[in-house]
Amino acid sequence: MSNMDLWNRVKVTDPSAVKKITGKPYQGDSPKPFWLIQRATEEFGPCGDGWGVEVKSEGFHRMTDTDVMHTAVVVVWYMKDGKRCAVEQMGQTKACYAKSGGGMMLDEDAGKKSVTDGMVKCLSMIGFAGDIFSGQWNDSKYVEWAAEQYREKPDVVAIIKGIANSANLGLLKTNFTHAMQMLDSEHHTEVISAKDKRKQELTQKEPA
Repeated sequence: MSNMDLWNRVKVTDPSAVKKITGKPYQGDSPKPFWLIQRATEEFGPCGDGWGVEVKSEGFHRMTDTDVMHTAVVVVWYMKDGKRCAVEQMGQTKACYAKSGGGMMLDEDAGKKSVTDGMVKCLSMIGFAGDIFSGQWNDSKYVEWAAEQYREKPDVVAIIKGIANSANLGLLKTNFTHAMQMLDSEHHTEVISAKDKRKQELTQKEPA
C-alpha cells in the first residue's frame, strides 16, 4: 500500500464541480464544497460516521476601523483502516467591510463560509481536488482529460444486445449507426459482427 493511494483516488476533479473564484483580488478555480462532501462520503462513508467536520475555535477579529474578519479553526476527521485520522486548517471570511462605492457590507453568513473554507483546505491536504490546488487545472488539455474520467460510459453489453434483438432491418440499421457513434473503436469489431449476424437472421426470415 502506497502513501499516495488515497491522494491518487481523490485528486481528479469533475469539471462540472469547479467554479471560478470571484470577489477576490486574485483569479483561479475552486472545487464546489458540496461536491467535495459527496466525494468524501463516497470515499469514507456517511458524514458523522466515516468522516466529519469539527470547529475547534472561531471568532471575529477587527482588522481596520471598518473591516472585521471571521476566522475558524476547522478539523476534518476520517476513518482509515479502523483508525481515526484528522487534519486541521483555518478558514476565514470578511464579515464586515467598507464597500468601494461607499457604505458598509455585512455578511451574515461569514461564520458558515469560514467553516466551509477550512473544510475545503483540510480535504485538499489529503488530496481532494489535488489537481486544482497543484496547478494542473491551468492546462486545458488536462481539464479535457479530467472531464473524460467523469463522463458516463455507454453500456456496451446493452448496446450489443439491442443490435442482436433488432426487430427488422430498418431498426437494425438505426441501432448499428448509433452504436458506432457511441462506442470507442475498440468495440467496433464486436458491433459489426453483431450487426452482420442479425442481418443474416432477419434476411432469412423475409418471405421469398
